[in-house]
Amino acid sequence: MTENAEEIFEKAGAILKGHFLLTSGLHSPVYWEKFKVLQYPSYTEQLCRLIADHFREQEIGVVAAPTTGGIILTFEVARQLGVRGIFAEKVSEKERAFRRGFTINPGERVLIVDDILTTGKSIREVIAAVEKLKGKIIGIGVLVDRSEQNIDFGFPLFSCLRVETVAYSPEDCPLCAARIPLVKPGGG
Repeated sequence: MTENAEEIFEKAGAILKGHFLLTSGLHSPVYWEKFKVLQYPSYTEQLCRLIADHFREQEIGVVAAPTTGGIILTFEVARQLGVRGIFAEKVSEKERAFRRGFTINPGERVLIVDDILTTGKSIREVIAAVEKLKGKIIGIGVLVDRSEQNIDFGFPLFSCLRVETVAYSPEDCPLCAARIPLVKPGGG
């Protein structure tokens, strides 16, 4: 049985409520814990199929993603498209690079995938890494676009699920003002 993206996140218990410190540094009352979904191969396969099917006719040559959750996504989307899957690792606070012998040929058609989109920082870093190697970005696919405003990367964006989720700068966070304990989930 194929479920929609939101049902998958709900069944996996991946939509957490509270006061969370996001990777971006922002605070939010909702956290999308993608690893609660990615631990299930069938859920991962279903979500990645949505992305792969959306871009299937685009003659993708390689799927690229940021680490860490992106490694699982790039593998599965690439598997479904029958192409290579690579990932860009952090080399500094503002830069990612393809290491471990990964490369992109000039003009090679690249699909970028990521797990949860909030500010777009990790996607922008992967875009820069792809452009540095002169790859041709065809589009971007994410599991969840939780950004408060649509983000324009200059390339087509597909999300399995679009859910605006409020995020606050630490100095403007009403959850901090209410003294609700801040939780830093994940491993980042």
